[in-house]
Amino acid sequence: MIFENYQINTVLKKNLADQGLKRPTDIQYKAIPSILNDEDVLAIAQTGTGKTLAFAIPVIHKTIQAKTQRKQKGIHAIVMVPTRELAAQIHGVFSALCKNTRVIPLGIYGGVEQDFQINQLQTGVDILIATPGRMFDLISQKAIDVNNVRILVLDEADQMLDRGFLYDIQSIKRHLKQRHQTLFFSATINKDIKKLAFSQVKSTAIRIQISPNDPVSKNISHYVIDVEMDDKRFFLRSFIRDHENARIMVFVRTTVRADRVAKALERGGITALTIHGKKDQTERLAVMEAFKSGSENILIATDVSARGIDIPNVDYVINYDLPDQKEVYVHRVGRTGRGRSKGTAISFCSMGEKELLSEIENFITKPVEKIHITKNDYSFTVEVSDAHQDIQDMIRANEEWNKNRRKKRSNRKKKQ
Repeated sequence: MIFENYQINTVLKKNLADQGLKRPTDIQYKAIPSILNDEDVLAIAQTGTGKTLAFAIPVIHKTIQAKTQRKQKGIHAIVMVPTRELAAQIHGVFSALCKNTRVIPLGIYGGVEQDFQINQLQTGVDILIATPGRMFDLISQKAIDVNNVRILVLDEADQMLDRGFLYDIQSIKRHLKQRHQTLFFSATINKDIKKLAFSQVKSTAIRIQISPNDPVSKNISHYVIDVEMDDKRFFLRSFIRDHENARIMVFVRTTVRADRVAKALERGGITALTIHGKKDQTERLAVMEAFKSGSENILIATDVSARGIDIPNVDYVINYDLPDQKEVYVHRVGRTGRGRSKGTAISFCSMGEKELLSEIENFITKPVEKIHITKNDYSFTVEVSDAHQDIQDMIRANEEWNKNRRKKRSNRKKKQ
């Protein structure tokens, strides 16, 4: 099956072809027909398998149809997501696919001025991609009218439900006056969350699971190395130097850790971007754009960036810290090996993180392959990295000394 043979709008087909998208992935192949057939859908598929297109293609097609048949006024579909970065990314996907279709998508999320978003809403919007907080804020201001919404999509549904957004989901569904279609998409979901999800869809909802017994994509090779907490910075420096041109995402547990790891790399002569919740939204979007464009190859992130973010050609994911939640491991390693690309993920596991590793292995139903390091290799990695740092420190100290020397000479000349 190819997209050209689907019963979807011809302009939409052309937009897919222009992006080099010819054949659907498994999740797209199974989900698109059901969505086009007005079914509620609850879909679970591994990260990097094309879930966004699985709902974007049919949602855009149905919106085009509604506008063509003059059945649609105002917002036709809402896509709710848990994070601002994901909202911005999905808005980009919809914008590219809606080109020349007369369908207008808009992303709304917090952290940026709302005036532009309100102005766009007033000029007319067909598909809304939104985080709950900003959406309900604008609904309360009567800037968003949801009376004509016919499709509600929840992306990263497990996080939406687990983070306490169930009330928001129920609230928006109460706001929807028209009979509507509900679509849930996620990479992971536990039994409790699944019950909550089923409570929000019709009893006839289509349930789709792709590789349910292995939540990590077969395109990803993932390994673990035993590294003591205080030595992780040495191993990270060594890995980056050994993979000089690679695009690497490094995941840490907290905002403070992100900044500390970045400074540790800087002391070793390595520059890296950081992204976390303490940065304002403009800065976070700029960081993501810099990493996506390839102007910087190292990104240190907290889990604000693990969910659903599609960054092309990430060669390696490094779990500098193991995540506190086992499900997050799947989302982190899923930043590499996306689509048909291959990728590698490596976790640094300290003695205090062994229990977290066991939980992860139980969740993915198999052990993570271990990379064994001899005592000599371990010591060599630490010593060489430390020595490199000493050299860098000496270079910087010498540069600083010369700078101060030139400054003193200049001041003496001015006095003369």
